[in-house]
Amino acid sequence: MIQRIAIPLILVIVLSDLYIDMHYFRKHYHIKIWQRILWWTPCVIMIVYTCALASIRSFAPSDLTWLNLYLLLVGLFVGPKAIFTLCSSLGWVIRKTIIPTHRNYGHYIGLVAGVLAVAAYIYGLTIGIGRIRVRHIDVYFADLPKSFDGYRILQVSDLHLGTFDGWRKKILEAEMDSIRSQRYDLLCFTGDLQNMRPREVLAMRSVIAPAMRGTVSVLGNHDYAEYIKDSLARKEAMMRQLLTYECDSLGWTVLNNEHLTIYRKSRDANAVRPDSIVIVGTENDGLPPFPQRADWRKAFRGVGDKAFVVVLQHDPSAWERAVLPRTHAQLTLSGHTHGGQMQILGFRPTELSQHEDFGLYNHGGRYLYVTAGLGGLVPFRLNMPNEIAVITLHRKS
Repeated sequence: MIQRIAIPLILVIVLSDLYIDMHYFRKHYHIKIWQRILWWTPCVIMIVYTCALASIRSFAPSDLTWLNLYLLLVGLFVGPKAIFTLCSSLGWVIRKTIIPTHRNYGHYIGLVAGVLAVAAYIYGLTIGIGRIRVRHIDVYFADLPKSFDGYRILQVSDLHLGTFDGWRKKILEAEMDSIRSQRYDLLCFTGDLQNMRPREVLAMRSVIAPAMRGTVSVLGNHDYAEYIKDSLARKEAMMRQLLTYECDSLGWTVLNNEHLTIYRKSRDANAVRPDSIVIVGTENDGLPPFPQRADWRKAFRGVGDKAFVVVLQHDPSAWERAVLPRTHAQLTLSGHTHGGQMQILGFRPTELSQHEDFGLYNHGGRYLYVTAGLGGLVPFRLNMPNEIAVITLHRKS
C-alpha cells in the first residue's frame, strides 16, 4: 500500500518541513541550530517509517497496528503541515504577483485549514468509523414476476474483517445487530470479507455467523490473497481456505461464476410453474491492478433470456464494461469503492476514477446499486457512514 505512493509521501513530508524552515525559521525567527535539529527530527523519523513500510513485500504489514499508527501520524502531522504549506505558498504568490499586501493571508488560512483537517481526521478515526446507516432503495421493473413484488434484498459488502480487531470489534457487533433488525427475504454479500488473510474471518466468525447465516456471496479483490507476496500455490490455498470458512463455518452460498434460482409460488392461479428470479454471482471483474476472474458465459449458462436476473459483482466498473453489453440482467449489486469513505461538499475521491462509485444508477430501466460497505482496510469514515442497503423490488403496474 505505502510502496505505491512512497515517493510522493516522502516529497510531501520533506517539502512541507523545508518550506516552513526556510520561510519562517530562517527568515523571521532565526532559531538556534539545536532547535532546527529538533524540528527536523520528526521528519527524519517519518521518512524512515515510510521507507520501512514501503520495503514490506506484501500490500500491508501482517500486524495492521504499524500501518494504522503510520496513518495516524500522517493525518495528525504531515497532512496539516502540507495544507499549511500549500495555502501559505499560494498566498505568497498572490501577494507578490496579483494583490500586493503587507501580510500573507494564506498563512492564516493555512493555520485554520490545518486545524480543521486534524479535527476532521480525529473524528473520522473515532466517531465516523462507528456510524451505521440503513439505506432503503426502491426499484421498479415491468418484467418482475408478480410474486416477487415487494421482495426485499439486504445487501452487505466490504466488511474487511481484519480491521475490526481491538476496540473496533464493538463496531462490527453493532453492524451485525443492525442486520438482525432488518426485514428481508435474501441477504447478499458483494465481496471483500477479509483484508488479506483468511484467519481474519476465523477470528470474527462468532460475531458475524449468527447474523449472516444463509448469505449468498461473491468474492472481492481482497478475497484472493493477492495482496500477500507469496507463491501462487500458497495464495490459491488461502483462497480455498476462505471459501471453506464462508461455506462451512458461516453457512454461506458462494457463487463463483455460478447462478442460483429462487422460486416463489405464483399469484396466477392458472400458472403451471412457480415464479422465479435468478441470482448470478461472478468472480471479481476489475481493471488492473485488480483481479479479472469473471466468466460471464459460465455464470449465465442455462439462464433463460426472459429470466429476471440480479447480478452480484464486487467491482462496479464491470457494469458498463460487461453487464450492460453482455447480459440482460435487470439489477446489479456492487461494492468495492466504500463511497470513497469520505464526502466533502458532495465530492467523493472515488469519483475521480470510477463513474459509478456510490448510489443507484439507471440505464434504460436496468439498475446498478453501489453500496458504501461496512468496513475498509483503513479505519476511517467522514460523512460516508458504514452502510446496509435494503433494496425492495417492485413490479410496475
